[in-house]
This record gives sequence, C-alpha cells and structure tokens, in this order.
Amino acid sequence: MYIGYDVKNGVEYAKLCTSKRKGKETTKEYENLGRVLDKEKGVYHSRSRGVFSYDLATNAYSSAPDGFVAPSRGLAKERLILDFGDVFFLDTFTRKEGLRAAIDSIGYGNPDTLYAMISFYILCSLANCHANDWWGGSYARILYKEASLSSQRVSEFLLTIGDEYSQREFFKEYFRLLDGTPGGALGNVLIDSTGLPNSIHFPLTAISNHNGEISNEARLMYVVQQGTGLPIYFRYCPGNVIDASTLVRCLSELKAQGVNTKFAILDAGYYTAENIAELFENKISFVTRLKENLKVYKDIVREHLDTLERGENLVDYNGRYVYLKRVPCQLHDHAAWAYVGLDIERKSSESRKTFRKAKDKKMTSEQVHEAIHKKGVFILVSSRRIAIDKVLPLYYTRQQIEQIFDIGKNYADMLPLRVQTEETFRGHLLLTFLATVILKKIQDKLKTTTISPMSLFLNLRNQKCKVYEREIITQEAFKKANDIYKLFDMECPVRIDF
Repeated sequence: MYIGYDVKNGVEYAKLCTSKRKGKETTKEYENLGRVLDKEKGVYHSRSRGVFSYDLATNAYSSAPDGFVAPSRGLAKERLILDFGDVFFLDTFTRKEGLRAAIDSIGYGNPDTLYAMISFYILCSLANCHANDWWGGSYARILYKEASLSSQRVSEFLLTIGDEYSQREFFKEYFRLLDGTPGGALGNVLIDSTGLPNSIHFPLTAISNHNGEISNEARLMYVVQQGTGLPIYFRYCPGNVIDASTLVRCLSELKAQGVNTKFAILDAGYYTAENIAELFENKISFVTRLKENLKVYKDIVREHLDTLERGENLVDYNGRYVYLKRVPCQLHDHAAWAYVGLDIERKSSESRKTFRKAKDKKMTSEQVHEAIHKKGVFILVSSRRIAIDKVLPLYYTRQQIEQIFDIGKNYADMLPLRVQTEETFRGHLLLTFLATVILKKIQDKLKTTTISPMSLFLNLRNQKCKVYEREIITQEAFKKANDIYKLFDMECPVRIDF
C-alpha cells in the first residue's frame, strides 16, 4: 500500500493505492484522499472528511494537527478581499503601548490564537462559536495565520489561559509595565465589584442581594490604578459572597505578588470592623463612605449636622455647592477623620419628593421636618487628614472604576457569559481584562475628540485589503480612518508581504 499523487490544473491530489493478488493476477484499488495541503505532515482535504491527517504506517485517519492552517492559495475566492484597518490598528497599538510582553508572558503555545481572540473580543460581540467565521473574513487570517478558532479549540484555549500559573506570569509582567506608568503609583488603587448575571450551572452562580437588587450571578472584583484609571487586577467569587469579606483577601493576593497597596478608595460596602483593622494594621491609607445604618454615622450626624450649614463650610465641587465639614472621629478604636457633607441640590430634589407625598400620607409639619432634615447628608471617612477642597475630587475618582466595568460589559465581551466551567470562566475573565485594558488606553487617547471606540473600529473596518499569493495590498482609507491613523501616530502600509 502506498500513496500516489496526481496534478490537475495546478492542484496536487493524493490517492491511496492498494495492490491485491487474485491467483496469478494483480489488481490495484484506489481510494481518493483529496487535495494535498501538506505532503510532509500528511494533511489532506476532501469533501467528505474536510481537513484531516492520514498516517500510512498505521493506516489511521485523524484530525488535522493543532494550529494547522491551509496554505494561503487555498483561500476561497470570496475571501480575497478582507477587512483590514481594525485588526491592523489593534496589532500596531498593542505594540506601541508595550503590551505585547505582558500578553506573551501568558505563555500560550499558539500566540496567534491568543492575539486573534483578543481582537475578536474587542471587535465582535458574537459568541465564541463565531470566532472562526470572523477570522475568515478579516486581516487576522493573514496576521494570525496559525490561529485555531474552532469551537472546541477555543474552549481548550480558555481552559489553558485560565490556569493559575499562566495568570500569575501575566500579572507579574503587567505589574512591571504599570510600575513605570506616568500619572500614579501602582499601590494607589480603587476597589469595587460588579455582578455577572448568568444561568450557568456551576458553583460560582448564586443568588445575590446587592444593594437591594436580587439576581443570580457571580461577583467580579476589579482593582484599578488611581492615577491612570487602568485595571490592574481582578478576582471573582460566588454571587452570594458579600463584598466586605473579599477585601482582605484581595489586598493579600496583591501583596503576595509584590504590590503593596499604599492608598485605597473603597465602596461603602467594604466598610467593616475587620477591614478597617486590616487597613490600619498594614498602614494602608483609605477613603470610603459610611452607610446610614452604622452607629458611627448616626453619632457623627447627631453631633455635627446642626452646625454644618455655615458659610465657612460651603465648597464648590464640579459646579455644585456642598456643605462640608472635617471632624476627628474614632473608627473601631482607630483615630481617623470624618467629612460630614450636605449636597444642597440633592436635598432640594429629595425634599420636593417628600412634599409631594406629605399630603397623601397626611404627615404633620413635625413629620415633614424630620423627613427632610437629613436629606442630602453623607459622610466620608479617611485614615489621613485631607484638605477640604480635595476630599470630594479624590473620593469621586471612584467613577473611574464604574467606567471600567462599563467598558468591560459593553465593549470587551464580558457579558453575557458563555462558559460552562470555572476554568474556562477564568480564561474568559483574563481575555476580557486584556480587552478592557486596551480599550481604556484607546479611550484615553480619544478624550480630546468626538470619536468613540465603537466609531473608531467601524471606520477602520471599512478599510479593506486585497490578498495575493505572497502579499496583500491595502485599499485607500477614507478620511475618518486617515484621521484616526494620524491621531495615533500610525502609518498604514500600502503593501505587506507574508
């Protein structure tokens, strides 16, 4: 038995030849293997089997080797014109921003698959089962030609990059990159969490009651660098775990990986005696908001509310006037500072709502007074003494982390969740983290323009390229695409050899 080859119209075909002896006569039987894709590796293509491998020594058929891609001359006719600008831009941008070293440190065996999937998460909102279809019509097919994006391969890919070792190696290199980032120390952070609603049957999905909202979800915690607004770390936990219990572990994990938190801005949900003690013990300065049901909140309001509305306490914050008073306080036997505030606009709005309901509820004047007396009041607490005119701008940098969650959920394919195991869930979260970092950096560059990231990629995708035997020729970019290239200091090539 041997393999024979024929060439028809410039295309090489293979057939399996078997000699059989009947008496004195010898006959030959032939079985078509199909078009030869790689003679050395024994890879063929036929209508019945698709792309497959055949081993003559064992007479065995099997799937094509991992990462195998048919030669470019096998591109279907309709694939000769591909989307170009969006993938070219992403590849160039990650190189210019120095992100490739961190991405490569994940150590995935097929880097083309890794980079193709990052691009897919940013550029396409469809399920992962469509990744191969997207790749087939994009410049990613040429740039990441070894990518293996079938549904089964993508699941295996997520499983692999979800490995703890791979993620530690990534964060080690990523922290090194951020340590030299202008605009903020790595140890000055914002911390918050968000829910990831889903109906997946795995231990992380549980009923959550977060700020009065009931949902079936997993919880995702992000740590964001205060100076740059870039996400620097993530953790996850079951949906029924309360936020307060996750803070100590998050800070401990960061410390174990060489990041010593110096200053943290926290959501009110993280305020507990244990967390406050941990922050003071580790000399981590912090700012957070007190919830109204806490005894310390009630005590401070009782003592200082009547002296709050005075001229010396009036400050202008972001176009709004707020009464704000700094007073010393005790937080679980630790000396700290409280900032008692009264948002005038919020009090006015909430008071009007109370007035409208007062008659229907037949409230007395004393009841109305009591109801509106504490409207618009809030208290921030800090371990350090902060200037009155700086505490509100400092605390409301928390909005940066809300922006990060918005990017992740709406533009980086964080939701909906389309995984089935915790291991692939971890890989999915790492991909969305990488996509969010890239999108945040792009968004920062667009601040002085009217262009959104979505508009940017739509305009770039309109630039196509023509694929030839050994080169591609890019098509002329429209004005908007040219403006984007200029803004990001990129030069689009006319010709790219491959």
